[in-house]
Amino acid sequence: MTGVESPAYVPGHGLLAGRTAVVTAAAGAGIGGATARRFLEEGARVLISDAHARRLKEHESELGRSFPGAVAAVGCDVTDETQVGALFDTAVRLHGRLDIVVNNAGLGGTSALVDMTDAQWTKVLDVTLNGTFRCTRAALRRMRETGGGVIVNNASVAGWRAQAGQAHYAAAKAGVMALTRCAAVEAAEYGVRVNAVAPSLALHPHLAKVTTPGLLEELTAREAFGRHAEPWEVANVIVFLASGYSSYMTGEVVSVSSRHP
Repeated sequence: MTGVESPAYVPGHGLLAGRTAVVTAAAGAGIGGATARRFLEEGARVLISDAHARRLKEHESELGRSFPGAVAAVGCDVTDETQVGALFDTAVRLHGRLDIVVNNAGLGGTSALVDMTDAQWTKVLDVTLNGTFRCTRAALRRMRETGGGVIVNNASVAGWRAQAGQAHYAAAKAGVMALTRCAAVEAAEYGVRVNAVAPSLALHPHLAKVTTPGLLEELTAREAFGRHAEPWEVANVIVFLASGYSSYMTGEVVSVSSRHP
């Protein structure tokens, strides 16, 4: 199948003007970094975070050149409750309120279940599922006080579809989907919406480094367009879910691919 070329980059339309956002795992070229840039282009003030201090500082500087005064950075390991609390306290201190949270932090890996260690399983679950839980809980506690907000979690089509060697990652992402639905029901009384995106293959340099060319070719061949998604294409859907255009959507998991079951 011949791949369809990536579309032209869509300019911002001020969809998030005046709003404040926190984006986790936003230190580079992946979905988190693309989301931070898209949010800034849509007029938001953005606090980016990541566990990788050097890359986080570099991305803060890069974004700051294009959006002076609109972006700040705080290091955060989502497996550490103290760091998570400090991240959200900083957002409220800087901006007075918290309008949008994007829980993008996640960790993958490949291992056959029969050979998988407890440590491998636990590490992926702690970052991907428990980290999303910690950040969602912290966001809801603050949004409850200020009256409203939006949370967007990054799930994956792996939460729906089986793939060999991905039991820990798939279980974590399926958990993110269930967490999203349950949190949405509970958060409605606070005026908070909680949704998730489920991308398939959004290729970026860091993913390419840890994935074999053969697997990337196989995954790309499964896509309807015969190409991988650009990270900003996933970010566009996150912008939609964070904006007023999705005001009656909550508890939804939106597939950003053709691979919904």
